[in-house]
Amino acid sequence: MAQYLVTLDGETDWPGFRREARALIAGLVPPEQVDWCTGAGAGLFAAMAPAQAHAQAGPGSQLVVPASFVALCKAAILHANAERFALLYRLLWRLVHEPGLRSDPLDPDRLRAQRMARAVKNDMHKMTAYVRFRAIDAQDGNTPLHVAWFEPEHHVVEAVAPFFMGRFAQMRWAILTPLRSIRWNGEVLECGPGAVRGDAPPPDAGEALWLTYYRHTFNPARLNLAHMRSEMPRRCWHNLPESSLIDALAREAPARSAAMLGALPTLPSRRIPIAVHGAHAKELPMATPPDLPALPDDPERALRVLHEATDRCRECPIGAHATQSVFGEGPAGATVMVVGEQPGDQEDLQGRPFVGPAGRLFDHAVADLGWSRERLYVTNAVKHFKFELRGKRRMHKTPAQREVAACLHWLESEIAQVRPRALVALGATAARALLGRPVAVMRERGQWHTDARGLPVLVTLHPSALCAAILRSGSRPMHNGSTTWPLPANTWGGPGGHLRSDRRSAACRNSRPDSACGCWHWRSVGCAATTRGVPGHRSCGRRRTAQ
Repeated sequence: MAQYLVTLDGETDWPGFRREARALIAGLVPPEQVDWCTGAGAGLFAAMAPAQAHAQAGPGSQLVVPASFVALCKAAILHANAERFALLYRLLWRLVHEPGLRSDPLDPDRLRAQRMARAVKNDMHKMTAYVRFRAIDAQDGNTPLHVAWFEPEHHVVEAVAPFFMGRFAQMRWAILTPLRSIRWNGEVLECGPGAVRGDAPPPDAGEALWLTYYRHTFNPARLNLAHMRSEMPRRCWHNLPESSLIDALAREAPARSAAMLGALPTLPSRRIPIAVHGAHAKELPMATPPDLPALPDDPERALRVLHEATDRCRECPIGAHATQSVFGEGPAGATVMVVGEQPGDQEDLQGRPFVGPAGRLFDHAVADLGWSRERLYVTNAVKHFKFELRGKRRMHKTPAQREVAACLHWLESEIAQVRPRALVALGATAARALLGRPVAVMRERGQWHTDARGLPVLVTLHPSALCAAILRSGSRPMHNGSTTWPLPANTWGGPGGHLRSDRRSAACRNSRPDSACGCWHWRSVGCAATTRGVPGHRSCGRRRTAQ
C-alpha cells in the first residue's frame, strides 16, 4: 500500500508536480509508494500522511533529465487520465536510476506518455479550430461580449487561452467548458469554474448567414467522410452549427458529383477573341454592363453617356482606387483612333488621356509627323489608373489580363461610336486588347494587322517606353525643334484613307539616341539621314564613324 499521498492544487498544477517530484526523488521514494491526487479529488485518502523529503542526499539530489522530458511532462499533465501523475513520476524515477531508458524509444511507459501528449495537442488544435463565438449585447454600454461553448476532452482551456488573447485582443470574449471557463475583458484574463451548455447564448442571425455560405461552398466532388471524421470527430459536431447540414449534404454528394460530370462545359461570359496572323475571329462579342442606359443615336452624346458610366464601373478592383475614369477624347468621326495602355498619374488627376510626360512626347511626335491631335480620337484600353504606392508617389503598374478583359467592352463601345478607318495600338496591352492575342511589340511594330472587325491596326511603341529609354540613356528626344517617333512616317491624306509621304519620306521604324550630341537618330535602310552606310545627324548635320 502507498505510504505517501501527494495532493496538487489543481488538475494542471505543473509547478506543484515538479516541486513534489523533486522532493520525492531526493527522498528516494519509489513510485509504488506514492499516490497522486488533486485538491478536489483527495476524498477518503486525505487522511494519509503527506509526502516528506528525506533529509539525506541521494542520487536525485543532482537531478538532470533531458529537456524533451520536461516538454513531454508539460503536455501530458494536461491529459484527463487520472494516472498521468503516477506515470510521469515513474518515468522520472526510471530516468534517474535507469540511464538506458533515454535511448529506448519503445519503452511502454515512454510510449504511453507520448500518446497522452499527442492527444492533448490534438485537443488544443480542436479548440482553436472549432470554437464559435456568439455576441451578447452589453447592458452597460460597453462593446458586446462574445461567448462560446466548447467541450474539450482534456484540461487544455487555460493552455489555449494565450492563443485567443492574441487572436482577439481587442474583443471581449468568454469560453465556457464543463470543467473550466475563461474570460477576457481586453486587459486581464480571468479563470473560473465550469459551466453548463445552457449558459451559452442561443443561435443568432450571423449563424444563419454562415450556414448559407457553408451550403453554397460545399464541394461534393471533394467529400471525404473518413478524413472529415479524423479531423473533426463526431463528438464536436453537436457544438458546430453546420453539423445539421453535413448528413444531408453527404447523402446528396454522389448525385451532385454525377450531375457535375455530366454537365456540358461552360464558356466565360466575355473573352478576348483569339486571332493569328492571316486570320481573325468572325465575331467580336461585346458585354454591356447591366446598369448602362440605352445609348442615343448621336455618337457625341453616346460617348458622353459612356463616359459617365465608366465612372461607376467596378468590374475590376482598379476603379475603386482611382481618382476618376479617363475616357477617350476626340471627334466622334475621327479617321484614326489611337489606343494606349492605361491612364497615368497626371491623367488620373486631370481626367484626360495623354496629358502627362508620355502625353507631351506624344503631342510632339504627332506635330512632327504633320498630324493634328484635334483630328485624332485618343483613348486607352483600361479606363482607370492602376498603381502601387512607394512612399507618397503612385507608381504605374501594368494592368493584368483579367482587368484588360473587364474593360474591353468600354473600348469596343468607343470604337462602335467613333467608327475610325484605322487603329494605332501603342504598346503591348493595347495591341493585345485590339488583336486578341499576345503581341511582341519590338518585333511587330510598324506592321499592319487586321482586327476582328476588319479594321487595320498599326502596332508601335508606347511613348512611355521612349521616355524610359531616354531617361536610361541620358539623351533628349528633341533637337532644334525636331522630334522623331517610331511610327512609319506616313499620314492619312483625307477621308479616303490614301497614304501620302511626309517630309521625312522614309518608313523609319527603329530609333536610338546618340550619346555624342543627344540627337534621336533614325536608322533604317533608305533613311534620308544615312549616306553610303555612314549614318549622319539629320537635325544637326554631324557625322559619326560607321558601325
